[in-house]
Amino acid sequence: MNAPIHPLPAPSSLSPGSLLRHPLGFIATGFGSGLSPRAPGTVGTLAALLPWWWLRLLPLPYYLVALLIAFVIGVWAAQWVVTRSGVNDPQVVVWDEFVGVWIALLAAPPGWGWMLAGFVLFRLFDIAKPWPVSWADRRVKGGLGVMLDDVFAGIYALVAMQSAAWAIARWGG
Repeated sequence: MNAPIHPLPAPSSLSPGSLLRHPLGFIATGFGSGLSPRAPGTVGTLAALLPWWWLRLLPLPYYLVALLIAFVIGVWAAQWVVTRSGVNDPQVVVWDEFVGVWIALLAAPPGWGWMLAGFVLFRLFDIAKPWPVSWADRRVKGGLGVMLDDVFAGIYALVAMQSAAWAIARWGG
């Protein structure tokens, strides 16, 4: 009896050019930053700081609406790449890092030091994956899964940032 033949998965039809030409691919790759050959998540997080520089000027309610819109678009864009690539969490998708670091920097005190702290804390939680970051990373699939673990990492970083800001304001620093 012959073993069943399992066809090899079809190669991804997504080239860097096709990703950048499609609006959802352009967004999912963080305007192309996710195509970095080294550390695309870190490069994407760095790229996210440029639009954040203007996003931070919004009043808090508008910032929150912008985050919600960015999250919904991110789920859609990430799902588009997941469906076409056949990979559950493609490294080229870094829009999740954009949204995650924007959450980390929500209501951040002014100054380069706070921006750097938000960047570092977000990357730390995104890489270390404490629960529920690890749960979302393993259990939630598709575009929502791509986005959700970075939302949780961003929330962890936000809590750490706001706690540090509160402690410094309370006890000086």
